[in-house]
Order: sequence, then structure tokens, then C-alpha cells
Amino acid sequence: MMTVLAVSIGFAFFCVVMAMLLCTIRLLIGPTVHDRVLALDTLWMCAMLLAIMFGIRFGNLIYFEAAMLIALLGFVSTIALAKFMMRGEIIE
Repeated sequence: MMTVLAVSIGFAFFCVVMAMLLCTIRLLIGPTVHDRVLALDTLWMCAMLLAIMFGIRFGNLIYFEAAMLIALLGFVSTIALAKFMMRGEIIE
């Protein structure tokens, strides 16, 4: 018999994978660069959530460390893309 946690993780996994699929579609066919940057931002957040769910499901701490790394790199890349869109350069 499946536990409530296993069913919840399975449903959350399905929802995050669907969100990643929709973000990938928006990233590929987004009409403006702003839509594409927002889709990329949401995509790394979904990847971080996916790593956290794998960590909960398998009980391994390496997935939580990977989620932390994805969060840090995603935040820095979002700031860099926003600065590039505003000024046209990243490093002044």
C-alpha cells in the first residue's frame, strides 16, 4: 500500500515536469526576449524543485546540495540577464 508521502511526491513530480515542459515551450517560441528570460527563470526553479523532490524521495543529501547549487547559479544568471537586458553589458 502506498503512503501519503509517496503519492504526494508522485503528484508533485508530475506537476513539476509538466511545468518544465510548458516553460520549455515558452522558451522556444516566446514572442519577446522578456518572455524567454522569465521562462528560463521558471525553468531553473522547477529544476531546483525536482532535485529537492528526488532528495525527499530517495533520502539522499546530495540532491539537496545539487538544489542549492542550482538555486545559486540560477539567481546569478537571472541577475546577469536582467542587467544585460537593461544596459547591454554585464561587466562595467
